[in-house]
Amino acid sequence: MFFTFKFFRRKQRVYTKIESHIYGIIIELLKVGSTDINVDELGGKYYLSNEEQHFKVTILSNDNVIRLTNTHDSVAEKYDKIFVEDVLRAVKEEKHRRMEVVYDSITNSIEKMAERLHNRLIESNEQDKSVRRLETKEVKNSKKVN
Repeated sequence: MFFTFKFFRRKQRVYTKIESHIYGIIIELLKVGSTDINVDELGGKYYLSNEEQHFKVTILSNDNVIRLTNTHDSVAEKYDKIFVEDVLRAVKEEKHRRMEVVYDSITNSIEKMAERLHNRLIESNEQDKSVRRLETKEVKNSKKVN
């Protein structure tokens, strides 16, 4: 029974030389923080752009087309569906990782702001109590004088 499942496992795909080169370019772009990732999930379009390196990648998932554009050339080719899915998986993982980083940063900022507000409220309450104590002491003293 365990041996039958081995047949259903997806074999690791060996890319052609061009596919390996393109995959490497896209992975390197994703590693650079200045690369923008824009997604149109409904249209099946994914855009990577790096203005510093003057390089853009457009992935059309519905058509399995990848377009590479730099300042001199623009090349669009249709690739194997599995290759395009692997590229998209890498893009989506990086997009998700970046979103987590932003989310964590926002969450930390909110937590710090809430902590500062809490501390300020505690200080304010302590000051109010001391002011009230002073007021009540003055009132008691003024009654004794009368």
